Amino acid sequence: MGVTEKLQYLPARPGVYLFRDMAGEIIYVGKAVSLKNRVRSYFQSGANLTPKVRAMVPKIADLEYIVTDSEVEALILESNLIKEHRPRYNVSLKDDKSYPYLKVTLNEDFPRVFITRRVLKDGARYFGPYTRVGAVHETMRLLKKLFPFRTCKQKEPPNRDRPCLNQHIKRCLGPCCGLVSKEEYKKAIDEICLFLEGRQDELVKSLKKRMEEAAEALEFERAAELRDQLQAVETIVEKQKIISSGREDQDVVALARGISETCVMVFFIRGGKIIGREHFLLRGTEDSGRAEVITAFIKQYYNQAEFIPREILLPEIVEEEAGVISQWLSEKKEARVYLRVPRRGEKRRLVEMVEKNALLLLDQIEQERQARKDDLQAALGELARALGLKKPPYRLECYDISNTQGTESVASMVVFEEGKPRKDQYRKFKIKTVEGPNDFASMQEVIERRFKRGKEERELINTGQLSTKDAKFHRLPDLVIIDGGKGQLSAAREVMHGLGFSYIPTFGLAKQEELLFKEGEKDPVVLPRDSRALYLVQRLRDEAHRFAITYHRQLRTKRNLKSLLDEIEGIGPKRRRELLKAFSGLEEIGKAGLDELAAVEGMNKKAAEAVYEYFHKKESGN
Repeated sequence: MGVTEKLQYLPARPGVYLFRDMAGEIIYVGKAVSLKNRVRSYFQSGANLTPKVRAMVPKIADLEYIVTDSEVEALILESNLIKEHRPRYNVSLKDDKSYPYLKVTLNEDFPRVFITRRVLKDGARYFGPYTRVGAVHETMRLLKKLFPFRTCKQKEPPNRDRPCLNQHIKRCLGPCCGLVSKEEYKKAIDEICLFLEGRQDELVKSLKKRMEEAAEALEFERAAELRDQLQAVETIVEKQKIISSGREDQDVVALARGISETCVMVFFIRGGKIIGREHFLLRGTEDSGRAEVITAFIKQYYNQAEFIPREILLPEIVEEEAGVISQWLSEKKEARVYLRVPRRGEKRRLVEMVEKNALLLLDQIEQERQARKDDLQAALGELARALGLKKPPYRLECYDISNTQGTESVASMVVFEEGKPRKDQYRKFKIKTVEGPNDFASMQEVIERRFKRGKEERELINTGQLSTKDAKFHRLPDLVIIDGGKGQLSAAREVMHGLGFSYIPTFGLAKQEELLFKEGEKDPVVLPRDSRALYLVQRLRDEAHRFAITYHRQLRTKRNLKSLLDEIEGIGPKRRRELLKAFSGLEEIGKAGLDELAAVEGMNKKAAEAVYEYFHKKESGN
């Protein structure tokens, strides 16, 4: 059934709609109070559509819809689908999957606090996202100074006869040695959550109360520890800027628009004090109004946010969506949440302050980006002159081999374009034809597979049998770097001559001296030690080495894990395969609980217990 026919059967109910292109990819996700009215509006002649939507509509080859019970449910589903599929025509947070969070494992008897990039519905609390990795590590260091919590990686504290060093220096309460009850340890974790929520005033009250109780019970050493902790927290509170006399919990959101992206900034105000800020870069905002951008951000950001304040101040919002967003946030917080667009007074000045900060930060980002671009262009120019190239190379490819005494031999192909990594173009190879530690033969296999495949794909594209979208090797490099000396270079060039690619400039990079060797030339090219060209080549080589060794370690870990799982009774080939799919390595399986293991396809409770006991016996040394 085509799009036109499907439009006739759309229900007049709330839900989410998805548009797909000819390739079947989702290009837009939207929500509607009435699917029938909203979706049809895209296809009506003379409809008042934005330039972006006008460009999108001709690309719609199919549509799907999901009916929900309410507009709030549709809003939640829309946010989740945008995050999962990242459609081309939706406004979306840039690279939001990679933002770090602080995770507090409240689902454990003795919770841990650590940094993660995966947000799961597992009963834990997640604080973030943090857009700067340095900020989350700084917060983690501060927590370790202020609060005595365990930093061991196991889900349950290992049983010890003697406490660890952290307990001796008062950085841990010692649950591994039974020095603290679950209830007492939980109090420390609750205080960490208060701190991360920005509720330092409540934390101060809690610490004072516990200090006084310890003193009354004549536990003077414990009271002194709480006193020191209290003073450290009060020092932090004193440094925070008082912004509101009303002592409200607020988020203040504003944006600044650049040439190709938008910067949205959020200031966090807790108890009337600014406790921090974060910024986010959004893509796909070129043809969207400010209110539309802010509204899209609110839906995506608060879909993941752990703490929602009572009041969110905004420069503007799509009026038709304000009510349902407020209702959704209120249900999520289990208390009333207000979305305000202040026009005057103290709150308006707050929004303006955040707008100024967003603009300053966006200017800084764009200036730094331009400076990096200029540096890269200069580096490529230097490299071209040093290597005798006619023009700066646009696409650089670097190859590296990794193995352990000839086992699990792999290779990497890393790509830089305009001096920047193109990770979507990286390729990895498992060596198939070479036995033992023979890097020369391995390099020949990889170069042959890469360029032979590239040649085949280009012929298929020219005859219309393959699209560039489906091709993986059709782009050819302007410069090839082989990680290795003259031997690896000669091996690679022999293959390139045979396949008709001898015209592509190729150099071997010696690992120690950083010398570039060219076929047929005795003396190497020596790049100046302080040159931008050398730095670029080193980055390219280091990235190829990292990519190759990461793949090699993955294969080695799987091999070791396979042999280890063979030792466990009840784990046959099928269950072993499913465990390898479900968990990335030994450490992940060792950390997994019984329920997680039993949930793996093909596993049952008995098999899960066998795996769990095997790994936990190894941990305890039994």
